[in-house]
This record gives sequence, structure tokens and C-alpha cells, in this order.
Amino acid sequence: MRALLPEMLALLVLSAALPASAKAPCHAPEAVCASTSRVFRIASFDPLASAVLIESGLLVTNRHVIAENREAVIILPSGEPVTAAVVPSAYDGDLLLIRAPDIKAPGLFPTAQADPEDRLYTIGADTRSRTIRIYEPGRLLVPLAAGKPLARLHNGAFSQPGNSGGALVDSQGRLVAIVTSGGEGRNEAIPVSQIKKLKALSGPQHKKASRALGLAYRKCIEALEALPRSRKQSPPEAVTALKDQCGRSNNRQLWDLAGQTLGRQGKTQDAIDMFSRALDQDPNAINSIVSMAIALHLSGRYADEAVHLRRLIEILPSDAGVLRLGVQAGAWGGDKALLDKSLQLMETHFPNMAPVARAFIEKNPTPPPKRQRR
Repeated sequence: MRALLPEMLALLVLSAALPASAKAPCHAPEAVCASTSRVFRIASFDPLASAVLIESGLLVTNRHVIAENREAVIILPSGEPVTAAVVPSAYDGDLLLIRAPDIKAPGLFPTAQADPEDRLYTIGADTRSRTIRIYEPGRLLVPLAAGKPLARLHNGAFSQPGNSGGALVDSQGRLVAIVTSGGEGRNEAIPVSQIKKLKALSGPQHKKASRALGLAYRKCIEALEALPRSRKQSPPEAVTALKDQCGRSNNRQLWDLAGQTLGRQGKTQDAIDMFSRALDQDPNAINSIVSMAIALHLSGRYADEAVHLRRLIEILPSDAGVLRLGVQAGAWGGDKALLDKSLQLMETHFPNMAPVARAFIEKNPTPPPKRQRR
């Protein structure tokens, strides 16, 4: 997620002007295939992302795609680039509206609530082909957290970079959410019901609030990119800037990334604080729960970690990393129930790993030294 440099924009426009290749056959349900006409490739702060045409002249995308920029470039199916105006918004979630009056739609994009039994499909910009495509479907992994306005739909529909701002649709081609982030089969999208709130908080009267939020996104993302991904210590002022700007973004995904970065810096309590904030916003955020469990593990707080691991084992019973944590935390924390459950699932899903786990338990090793807390 980086600012769009002038030369990058020129390259994007040049490639968009090239003749489009023959359209690939669509293997999804017909209604899902038809929904691809509602999704567009765009560029702004993020040089490759997606946007969804919800009605004539009005599209929705992620705020992290735009930051505080006032414009975005939309690439039409013909390859023609169109400049669209960003609608200022005080909405504090990861959504923004962009206006492109010349892009028409045959009515409103049909919407629906996500059905836990239905297949969900991500539609977004593909980084390789530079086209809009449909990805392998998946289902909801956990229910939407009740009473949490910024909670997301956590799903197993395949998603990748470039899909941010794209559409998550059901098997009938109805829009259920706007794609935001994810990874390792645990992907996230903002429920379509939030678009109503986004519209109510959007307009020229919200310029100041919108710019402040957009700048926080930009500065947080730049701080994340500036800090090393290794354990090499960074200057205190860089760490402070990361905590401050990412905190102001009100974005759970950015809080997770900030927490992971702080954890690599050995600042485990700061990381735990970030993950606590993330889980307060969305208690069912699987990626936040995983990150919290790891941070507590490194801190030697096995009893606290066990609470999160028990949830993860119910949601991800065949995740090798979760089961390894369960075995270790169960052994080092004296939680026999967690230990036995993790080992049982490991024997079922990863029988080759089970002998190593049993040998670990029999040796009764001493827990490793705790990581620095601040």
C-alpha cells in the first residue's frame, strides 16, 4: 500500500490502453459471473486495488486504498482510464465513496446478508492479468460479532493483494460485503450494511475529518513500511510514530500489523495492547486472535493464551500452527485439557507431527525465557 508515483501512474495508464485480451470463460454461477461488470480496477494511494459500482456514478472502495488523496483512477473494461473524485467522509471504518458520473449501472447492485451455508466469491483486480476476476469460493468462518459496528465478515473465500475494495458476493451474485484484507485462508470483508452509514457520513462538510483519517492511514502505512521486518531495533521515535498514527487510523487490520511489528521489536506488551484494541473492535477477528495468542506465548503468559487457543481450536481445528501452540502452551501452562485436545487434533490432521509432539511432552521441557515486555 504505497503512494502512486507519477511514473507508476503513467505505466498503469499505458498498460490500460493496450487492447484487452479475449475474455476468459467464467466457471462460477451465472449471477456471480454477471457481477464482474460491477467491479473495477483502480489506483490511488495504493497503485492497484478494486472498487465496486453500487449505483450509477458511485463506487465504494477501502479507505486504505485512497488514504487522504482526493482522486482515484478507474480503469474501464475497455482499458480507458477515468479520473474519479473521492467523496470526503467522517465514517470511521475502512470504506470510502468515489464519484465517476460517466460510469453507468442498470440500477442498484442487489445486496444480501451473508448466509453461513452459502458459498461466497471474491471479485477483484488480479495483480498478474490486470483484469477483474472471480476467485475460488469459500464460506463464513465465524458469525459476525454482535453489537460491534466495525466487525467484519471473516471468510474462507480466496483473496489476494489487488482485491482490496472489491466485492464479496453470494452464489446469487448479490453483494454481501466489501473485501478488505486477510491471508492464509482467513480473509475479511466489511458487511454491505455499513454502506448506508458510510453514505450518511459522506459529503463536502466532512473534508476535515476525512483528511485527518486519511493522513493517519498514510502515516501508519508508511511507518509500517519504514520499520524493519527483522528483530533489528528501531529508533524510539519511529516506534512512537507507529503506535500513534496506527492508533489514530481506527483500522483493526493496521492495528494487527502494528502489533506484529512491535512484537518483532521485542515490545510484546505494546503488541498485546494493540491486539487487545483490535479484539475490542471485533471479538471474532481470527487474525487478531492468532496474533494475540502468539504475543502471549512469547510473553510466557500461557494461562491467558489458553483462552484464545481454545477459541482458535474450535474455529481452525486443522491449523498446524494453532495446534503446535496448543501443545506447547498446554504443557508449559499446566493445562492438560488444552494439551490433550491439541494433541488429539494433531494426530487426526497431522499424524506425522504427532510423534514429535509426544516426545516434547515426555521430556517436559522448561519454558523459554520471557520476551521483553516493553
